Amino acid sequence: MTTMELTADKFNETIEGNDIVLVDFWASWCGPCRQFGPTFEASSEKHPDVVHAKVDTEAQQELAAAAQIRSIPTLMAFKNGMLLFNQPGALPPAALEDLVQQVKAFDVEAAQAGQPDQAPDRA
Repeated sequence: MTTMELTADKFNETIEGNDIVLVDFWASWCGPCRQFGPTFEASSEKHPDVVHAKVDTEAQQELAAAAQIRSIPTLMAFKNGMLLFNQPGALPPAALEDLVQQVKAFDVEAAQAGQPDQAPDRA
């Protein structure tokens, strides 16, 4: 699966309708965003079971504001609708792969039952 463009009208539906969603908030003028793009695309090809979505912060300013994006690129990871990771900065390929593996292994039910913090480590 390749990356998909995500807009405000599809954001909640995408997050809630898929098991795992990674969202890359980016802009075309942002150098680090352009550098991270191929890494994010490669991850989407390696993990077809994970939705890789991109939000163009210039075209989707209201969505970026609602998500409180202050710096780009910012990467968010959701599992079963739960936000597990929210961090600005471009991740190197190994760190992105580690994040994907942590999100896949994360037990949402245990976290919702009040078990100790299960959130993925910050890269």
